[in-house]
Amino acid sequence: MTVAVRFAPSPTGILHVGSARTALIVWLFARKHNGTFMLRIDDTDLVRSTEENVEDIKSGLTWLGLDWDRYARQRDRAVEYDRSIQKLKDNGRLYPCYETEEELALKRKTLLSQKMPPIYDRASLALTDEQKKKFEAEGRKPHWRFKLNQTPIVWNDMVRGRVEFHGKDMSDPVLVREDGRPLYHICSVIDDIDFGITHIVRGEDHVTNTACHVQMFEALGAKPPELAHVTLLGDMEGGKLSKRKGSLGIKSLHEEVGIERMALVSLIARIGTSDPIEPLFTMEEVIAGFDFAKFSRNLPKFDEDELYRLNAKILHKMELKDVQDRLAAMGLKDIDADFWHAVRPNLEVLSDIKDWWHVAKGPVQPIIEDAAFAKVAAELLPVDPWDNTTWEKWVNAIKAKTDRKGKNLFMPLRCALTGQEHGPELKELLPLIGRQRVLERLKAA
Repeated sequence: MTVAVRFAPSPTGILHVGSARTALIVWLFARKHNGTFMLRIDDTDLVRSTEENVEDIKSGLTWLGLDWDRYARQRDRAVEYDRSIQKLKDNGRLYPCYETEEELALKRKTLLSQKMPPIYDRASLALTDEQKKKFEAEGRKPHWRFKLNQTPIVWNDMVRGRVEFHGKDMSDPVLVREDGRPLYHICSVIDDIDFGITHIVRGEDHVTNTACHVQMFEALGAKPPELAHVTLLGDMEGGKLSKRKGSLGIKSLHEEVGIERMALVSLIARIGTSDPIEPLFTMEEVIAGFDFAKFSRNLPKFDEDELYRLNAKILHKMELKDVQDRLAAMGLKDIDADFWHAVRPNLEVLSDIKDWWHVAKGPVQPIIEDAAFAKVAAELLPVDPWDNTTWEKWVNAIKAKTDRKGKNLFMPLRCALTGQEHGPELKELLPLIGRQRVLERLKAA
């Protein structure tokens, strides 16, 4: 069997870390098994779906390196939906219901007050043709419910193991609105059948929906695909990440924060699994390590601090050629390999390099607490040319002249030359600043 999977986001919100993780898992499964990955935009909600969100999803996936083999949009498939929906009506699995929202709300409230589950009572199945005509004469239009068989619904989930529901414990779901528009549930099932999806991989928030979907597949004469429901992502406070809140959007992480692609991929590929979270540098490496057997059912927590740590580790392994175009886009065309290797260990995100470029090229406000010491240091400044041995020669001369050593020697020099108490090694940074700028900063006292 050739694996065929799909990532089916709703463009009612942006692509955020949680949905990106699901997309990555689906994509990894496809690539691990030499299968096909489909991007399907589930835009049946015409009111809340936007083209801006569609483009955000596509551009986010592209940036992550998740290419798709097939593409479809639900809004283009009305004819196919109508055909399958009519089949369900004809075989009695879809039935019309005329209750208003207020009437349904009252039924739910009554059941809950009696400490009973708010399961639809199927009253509409008992309606006569005359009663239906009367409702329609009053201007009521029916919504359509799927009649669940009151039998066990069981599958072996690739993440959760054996999952079991029972039809008698579930409400018949509404599949078609009063205005005739089909809902996500039936559209998703029809699409999965028509596109030959072999495995459905999605978030665990869909488990109950899946129980209904299993019977919809069977009612349409199809075998349900294999199923895997992965845990959602939680935040560090224990809540669930939500696209509704716009939390951690992929575009923002990429364009505004400056997170490296493989830093995010490394984190969301490993979070919630038994593998250690560590920097991964190629998608081939990520694919090779993928296995549903490694996934836990515990809620994994997305830690932004961990993302920054991974980002720094990945940056620290990158060469100048890997970032040169991006540096040029920042207006830093003159950075050479010496500067890159000097400051690279101090970068958390690439844009941090602008701060160190400013430190090297100025102007900088020196921090000088001992003007006399600064004067001695200026007098002992070696002549040009400078290289990475200049720093050691200089500090040895200062040490001999002042008897200072350790932090009392190095920290005043760092503060005077960079205006900061931390940063790249001064033996690397000193030649980049240059003798004239060093002299000017020491004389600022």
